[in-house]
Amino acid sequence: MPLPQEFIEELKARNGIEEVVSDYVNLKRRGRTLVGLCPFHSEKTPSFTVYPDNNSFYCFGCGAGGDAITFIEKISNLDYREAVRTLAQRAGMTVPESEEDRGLAKLRIRLYALNREAARFYHAVLLSEQGKTGREYFEQRGLLRKTISHFGLGYAPPSRFALVDYLGKKGFSAQEMIQANVAFSSRNGHPVDRFHNRVMFPIIDLRGNVIAFGGRVLGKEEPKYLNTSDTPVFSKGRNLFALNFAKDAADKSLILCEGYMDVIALHQAGFPNAVAGLGTALTPEQARLIAHYTKEVITSYDADEAGQKAASRSIPLLREAGLLVHILVVPDGKDPDEFIRSHGENGHARFQQLLDSCGNDVEYQLAKLKSSISLQTPEGKIRYLHAAAEVLAGLENDLERDVYAGKLAEEANVQRGSVIQQVNSIRKKKGHFQKKKEFRNFRRQVTGAQSKVNPEKQQNLRAARAEEILLGAMIDYPENSAYIIANLDPKMFITAFNRRVYAKIVGKMKDDKVGNLTDLSGSLTAEEMGVIAGYCARHSGKPTGKQEIDSCIRILVEENEKQNLRASSAEEIQHDYLQKLREIKK
Repeated sequence: MPLPQEFIEELKARNGIEEVVSDYVNLKRRGRTLVGLCPFHSEKTPSFTVYPDNNSFYCFGCGAGGDAITFIEKISNLDYREAVRTLAQRAGMTVPESEEDRGLAKLRIRLYALNREAARFYHAVLLSEQGKTGREYFEQRGLLRKTISHFGLGYAPPSRFALVDYLGKKGFSAQEMIQANVAFSSRNGHPVDRFHNRVMFPIIDLRGNVIAFGGRVLGKEEPKYLNTSDTPVFSKGRNLFALNFAKDAADKSLILCEGYMDVIALHQAGFPNAVAGLGTALTPEQARLIAHYTKEVITSYDADEAGQKAASRSIPLLREAGLLVHILVVPDGKDPDEFIRSHGENGHARFQQLLDSCGNDVEYQLAKLKSSISLQTPEGKIRYLHAAAEVLAGLENDLERDVYAGKLAEEANVQRGSVIQQVNSIRKKKGHFQKKKEFRNFRRQVTGAQSKVNPEKQQNLRAARAEEILLGAMIDYPENSAYIIANLDPKMFITAFNRRVYAKIVGKMKDDKVGNLTDLSGSLTAEEMGVIAGYCARHSGKPTGKQEIDSCIRILVEENEKQNLRASSAEEIQHDYLQKLREIKK
């Protein structure tokens, strides 16, 4: 059941696109629009544009676009209803619930309850005789009983039906167990425990709900770590392990670790601001989540090659989220957990020294380069300076580039001006490349190349462009709608996607609704909304006149006549062919 139009109108009025987007993107005014760096793709030149006049946004770089609801959908990886709920909460409104909404809400409540019972089960098993193997593992890792209780750690026994049987007795169905991803369906259709012979790490959201689990195997089975897949209450890329605890200690910084045990060891050692990802590489959503609670992040990944690669990959994501980034490299190839345990009672003090002395991301990248390139030869020095200039060229702050250029020049015993010249040259080339890339992206959007939303566009570019102008004219300037509807039947649209959108606008008008972008958002996907927002953005600030509208209608009439002619010709050819076949048979 769609949400009442009155509710959507009030939601839109209370959540202006400028205010909503400003919570996530640093916007600068440019005439009647606002621009900033797109949060949905990496870019150096702002192509992300907000249009307060029609409450929309559009990125000319990646094609993301829509209204405030679409923005929240994409930025928080939510569905339409969840995004509406988020904006309603922001505005102090209550969302009218449909049967579908109530059904989903009930399912989530059941899954939260199921996960809570599963966590209790795993924890109880750990503390029982059956959990001896799990307790020994945690004890070997130096965890205290109070730490085990604090994090609700557990143990999944070797049996493949232990949790399933327990949850069944608690009144949960096999379908619910599978939906929560604590079980899977066997070949004979019976549920089977997903986790077995593993120490268990419950993942808890910011409201204290158990939403998922991570499990480390204690045998030789693969994979070593197994995590809950995405469910109606959990998304890997949008959550962080232990953030429910760390958020209260994040006033100065957050420590971003690689694994669960690193986080737990740091909390036990007196560093309650530690968090970790959930078995995948850091995502933009996780970086933005960190930025909600702090302005500074310290990455403390494992010292092995894989860990350091992960640290390097995280840098641009964390920087793009507006965070100050420091890189902590634990000496002797140890991870944070090993380092703290190896220093016993001095673990806290020694790790604090590492935190106090760790350099920022630029210093880290330059140090990595220096360790891999010899500066004893002119060739090595040139290689190092060139590679270092590449790093500095990626810095957006002029003062920051200038400071490091001076350090680099002093270190390599070269003129500072030479370093700056090299950095500027690289930035110019990158800027040129970026502009070419953005132009290619924009051209693909305009021509419909590889368009999943409107694949027919390439087949008839002339008609598709006319359709886009008409739709943009109707959405941005509703006063055009009555005239266009009176002169153009929906059947005259050539491409199926644009025909569907036009029919929706016609339906809205018949119901005495405006047919603007927000009116469409409930019936279109986020990708489809981006395409429609692009139609509006490419003609923003330039009202479409009657002459242009008439021209577009005429194009569609002509293209329909061509299609009818081709269809008639094909029919005639087929008729002649069949006639000749009959004559041959005679």
